[in-house]
Amino acid sequence: MTGPPIRVLICEDQALVRAGYISIFSAQSDMDVVGEAADGRTAVDAANRLRPDVVVMDIQMPVMDGIEATRRLAGPGTAIPAKVLVVTTFNVDEYVYQALRAGASGFLLKDAPPAELVNGVRTIARGDSLLAPAVTRALVGRYAERVRPAGASRTAREEIVRVLTRRELEVLEQLAAGLSNAEISAELFITAETVKTYVSRILTKLDLRDRVQAVVLAYRVGLVSAAD
Repeated sequence: MTGPPIRVLICEDQALVRAGYISIFSAQSDMDVVGEAADGRTAVDAANRLRPDVVVMDIQMPVMDGIEATRRLAGPGTAIPAKVLVVTTFNVDEYVYQALRAGASGFLLKDAPPAELVNGVRTIARGDSLLAPAVTRALVGRYAERVRPAGASRTAREEIVRVLTRRELEVLEQLAAGLSNAEISAELFITAETVKTYVSRILTKLDLRDRVQAVVLAYRVGLVSAAD
């Protein structure tokens, strides 16, 4: 292991599930479980106090749900946004979409293998986002289209088209499809490093924190469609 361990905060109301997470992460040489919470309000307080590298957040919790807790930790206007990995049993459009809009950096289902969960925490800790293509298109895209306000979306879409170059728009469309930098590189016949530069420019121009926010925005304003 190089560098300090990844500091993980576990936010889960079911004691057995919480204990399982603690066991999985504690067994990793590059991770350190610094705290746990059984409800959203406690999760927010613990995260603000402990400043973990990654918050593993359930959605359905008492007192304050995981979506609101995520919004308070990573939402718009947050001074120091936390990196939140949402892990839930609910593979439901609205939950996924709202959690990602609230500022979550990724989403996994609780039945994901331990190795996938561990990899998800590592991915988010290094500043990347975790959003599988199936989740992007089937859940985020579909729900965003149902709740999209036509007039406001058209205005926002026109602004994005005005701000971004043609190539940046192409990269954003590929991001919205859930493609990785390497996959975008192959699709557009450009180097992975060039893709990385384009992604950085897109985030800067649109004032977005990460590629998950870019994906949600692209679907929300109708720049891309789940049916594409």
